Amino acid sequence: MAEQRRNLPSLDLLRGFEAAARNLSFTRAAKELFVTQSAVSRQVKTIEDHLGAALFVRRHRALMLTDAGHELYRATAQALRQLSDAAAKIRQRAAGRTLTVTTTIGFASLWLIPRLADFRSQRPDIDIRIAADSRMIDLEREGMEIAVRYCMPRAAPEGAIKLFGEVVLPVCSPTLVTRSAPLATPADLRHHVLLHYQMADGVAPWLSWTVWLETMQLPGLKPAGSLRFSQHDQTIHAAIDGQGVALGTSPLVRQLIKQGKLIAPLAKKFDSSRAYFLVTAPNAAERPEVKDFAAWLIRQAKQEARHRGTLLK
Repeated sequence: MAEQRRNLPSLDLLRGFEAAARNLSFTRAAKELFVTQSAVSRQVKTIEDHLGAALFVRRHRALMLTDAGHELYRATAQALRQLSDAAAKIRQRAAGRTLTVTTTIGFASLWLIPRLADFRSQRPDIDIRIAADSRMIDLEREGMEIAVRYCMPRAAPEGAIKLFGEVVLPVCSPTLVTRSAPLATPADLRHHVLLHYQMADGVAPWLSWTVWLETMQLPGLKPAGSLRFSQHDQTIHAAIDGQGVALGTSPLVRQLIKQGKLIAPLAKKFDSSRAYFLVTAPNAAERPEVKDFAAWLIRQAKQEARHRGTLLK
């Protein structure tokens, strides 16, 4: 390994080559790097001599990469990008100002973001970055500090802290329920449009109207219509707008019910087998800002647990 590293061209030479390859011009590369055109040309020639292969086809006022040049450019561009990203993350962490939290799109939109002002009021010195994604992301590999994972308990990683479970229940705008379109029993859903959450790889069964209606012993119920969405928060925002009835989940809709934007008109609800878990990257767990944000999340979760039954009885 040491011998291989000694055989590598220096970083300055590779930066000159990468700029020339990206611009296909020694002149533009020189301006970018604040050196002379002849300096970039010498850097490239040094690498070519070192590797024993031509990297460019030099034509009148034009450059073209050879096959060897293409191969080296791909590797060099990727390596320089990774070095730049790593340096930026280290600078941010050293300053103690940036914290990245990854979670699902629905949880970020409906629960986390509306509460962030509370944390910001306590720690205005910390910059929060929300990475909303339904994928299970490797925190250390992606350079992130905290995740709120939505999964079955058996799928939660070792060391994860359960924040809260969830209750599934129909929700809609208060303006949707009228004398001509009542919603006092599950059978009354025939008067209403049902808002469906359908994931890219299929229906989420725990938020499926088909499953919910079968549980209510109404498998043949025909609603007034259907609308389908690719994200859970989209169905909830459509419900707020009065476009139909959605299957919501507490904790995500509790605050919206408290604010009067949604109602839970039916007594029928059931506990989901899924829950939300706090996960902290091992390499970031001892950083003060990570500890503070994790502690804040746990406090918020305890408040959620205390209020869980007050609006959903």
